[in-house]
Amino acid sequence: MAITLHSHGGAGEVTGSKHLFTAGNTTIMVDCGAFQGKRQDAERKNREWDIQVDKVDGVVLTHAHYDHCGLLPLLVKKGYTGNIYSTSATRDLANIIMMDSAKIQARDGEYLRKQAKRKGEKFDWEPLYDERDAIQAVSQFVAISYRRPIPVAPEVTLNFYDAGHILGSSLAVFDIRENGREVRLAFSGDLGRKNKPILRDPDLIPDVDYLVLESTYGDRLHETTEGAMETLASVVTRTAARKGKVVIPAFAVERTQELVYFLHLLKDRGKIPKIPIYVDSPMATNATAIFKIHPECYDEETNQAFIDHHKNPFGFNELRYIQSVAESKALNNLEEPAIIISSSGMCEAGRIQHHLIHTISDPKNTVLIVGFMAAHTLGRYIRDRRPQVRILGTTVPVRADIEEIGSLSAHADYQEMWDYVSRLDLKRLKKIYLVHGEAEALTAFSSFLRNKGVREVEIVKYGDTYSL
Repeated sequence: MAITLHSHGGAGEVTGSKHLFTAGNTTIMVDCGAFQGKRQDAERKNREWDIQVDKVDGVVLTHAHYDHCGLLPLLVKKGYTGNIYSTSATRDLANIIMMDSAKIQARDGEYLRKQAKRKGEKFDWEPLYDERDAIQAVSQFVAISYRRPIPVAPEVTLNFYDAGHILGSSLAVFDIRENGREVRLAFSGDLGRKNKPILRDPDLIPDVDYLVLESTYGDRLHETTEGAMETLASVVTRTAARKGKVVIPAFAVERTQELVYFLHLLKDRGKIPKIPIYVDSPMATNATAIFKIHPECYDEETNQAFIDHHKNPFGFNELRYIQSVAESKALNNLEEPAIIISSSGMCEAGRIQHHLIHTISDPKNTVLIVGFMAAHTLGRYIRDRRPQVRILGTTVPVRADIEEIGSLSAHADYQEMWDYVSRLDLKRLKKIYLVHGEAEALTAFSSFLRNKGVREVEIVKYGDTYSL
């Protein structure tokens, strides 16, 4: 039986995951993510579409981050009418993320149309998809639980295992059969970490023949969770003492909820001063509501510590969720110390840009980086401590403290990924295909795995086809 693997995104880069495998006459797509980065690059890459939709027999979504689910409405718009398999929590989170993307594109279109009219220019830009396309995509979801095998084609069975990355995230394991022969192929999606708050540790998948593995932090090690809490407490305490604000660009899904969890614990332990905390992201507010209705994804500690003792595990007296634009703007006029958590995580769009332009030039303030920042994004420029950055068309000096907590990442580092892979039967494992990483991380991780005795490791290239 011929089995081939082909990637249309997430190969040689961290975003835009779109992988397909063909087994016999069946083609399955794993993830259909949008590229994130500089606006022009993202626009170009997201419009490049060479997938034959009529050849796709099923779609599997590993988790609901935008770089894994963001182009599902476009897939549907282009004619895909089949099932989209995910966990129920992934379906609910993907719903708000896809709808939010559609609304942002509509607003962008209206803005660009007005700009073109004012300049007397022709306007021919159209959104990738609209809210109707997002609604249609959600209607095609089939939600299944972890460890509940389901046939997705006559010769292909899918089984989800908890990836421990974000709420509802999965490793997707496929058993492919023909004439009594079976090949087991697994996609890691984004692999989480042990001992993270809220979520369970990643499930160990059964032994596989081939593994498509992410490499986001293939060249980095994370500090411990306790170290992250100490750093967070120190940053908040120092900034509050000088009457400044802590501005935290954070992904709306998972990272924001984790920060709220940590700040809640630090407040209860008396490790940080009494300080107002604002979550300024309507999507994060909606995502938090979804977190509250999926306790089946929590680890035992979270259920014990919060579900049994608090009505709302993501709320406390000092915390306020911001919805309206007027409330968001008012945060920039605050004179007292505060913590502002806002999306988007890479600082390329959204309310975070307005908070940064009002705070990044004041040495009293701190910008705290808590997640991955892709190359050539505003977030990466800030993380790299450039002396000045361009925000909303204006070049501004960077005088605020720039701090970073790497261990809040929901991605396993290279040692954590090896700890996971090494528990599999390496004699059975024929090959690891590396995706979802930048060049340096991919090269370093590939060498690391080979030195550990993995038989074959291949870095997947965009557009190439691999025969298993």
